[in-house]
Amino acid sequence: MKQLTTIGLLVLSNTFMTFAWYGHLKFKEIKGFDSLSLIWIVIISWSIALFEYMFQVPANRIGYQGNGGPFSLVELKVIQEVITLVVFTAFSLLLFRNETFRINHLFGFIFLVLAVYFIFKK
Repeated sequence: MKQLTTIGLLVLSNTFMTFAWYGHLKFKEIKGFDSLSLIWIVIISWSIALFEYMFQVPANRIGYQGNGGPFSLVELKVIQEVITLVVFTAFSLLLFRNETFRINHLFGFIFLVLAVYFIFKK
C-alpha cells in the first residue's frame, strides 16, 4: 500500500510541477494572462509549485525506508525521475500540439526503464 501511495503522490506532485515549470508558456494564449509581467508569472508558478511540495514531501516521507517505507533514497529518486518524464511527455503532447514523440524518445524511455530495473535489482 505504501508503494502505491508514494507513487500516486509523486504523480500528483509532478503534475503540479510540470504545470508550474511549463504551463506559463501557454499564458500568451489566455486572455488576461497574455500581458503579465515576468514577476507575476513567477508568482503564479511558485503558487502552483507549492502544491507540488504538498505532495512531494509526504511521498518521500511515506516511501523512504528510513521512515518505514518500501524504497531506498536512490529508488525514490529514480521513480520520481521516470514519473517526471512520463508526466512531461503527456503534458507536452496534450497541451503543446507542435511537439512530436519520435523514435529516439522511445529509445530514451526504454533506457530509463532499464535504469529502473538495474536500480531495483538486488
